Amino acid sequence: MKELSLHILDIVQNAITAGASLVEIGIDEDLQSDTMTIVVKDNGKGMTAEVLEKVCDPYYTSRTTRRVGLGIPLLKQNAEQTGGRLQLESEPGKGTLLEAVFGHQHIDRPALGDMPGVVAMLCGANPDMDFVYRHRAGEGYYCFDTREVKEALEGLPISEAGVIRFIREMIRENLDVLNQ
Repeated sequence: MKELSLHILDIVQNAITAGASLVEIGIDEDLQSDTMTIVVKDNGKGMTAEVLEKVCDPYYTSRTTRRVGLGIPLLKQNAEQTGGRLQLESEPGKGTLLEAVFGHQHIDRPALGDMPGVVAMLCGANPDMDFVYRHRAGEGYYCFDTREVKEALEGLPISEAGVIRFIREMIRENLDVLNQ
């Protein structure tokens, strides 16, 4: 995958498949330590210790529609190529936490990509779920939470095309301010 946002989308799809009702996505760009940390946390069904041991193997997948699972192994490889790491924690019935750390300025770190588009698409495609997207860059911080948006919509579906466009642009504008 050429962009980290696509890795994040893949990880969130795993959470959706695992029955999560809440997914939290965090990005921390720490310029002092030259790291970019991505955290995806869900409250889905979680994984057993046996599955957790196998999840970084590209020839392991829990899906029955294909025989390989490349998402997490590729994310791990991308992180390690920049001097970073990938860590997974999971417990059955409690959910999963994934943390990937990248060298922020490393030449091999993929671009972040279209996070506003990814978050907006997730909201529109999964209106019964809640998503929290937090992004820290240096001293700047932005947080998007569908629970707040749904309350402000006063019954208007979050999956409406106009709402999705608004969400995408709102996130984009806030990230532009954050990265100035």
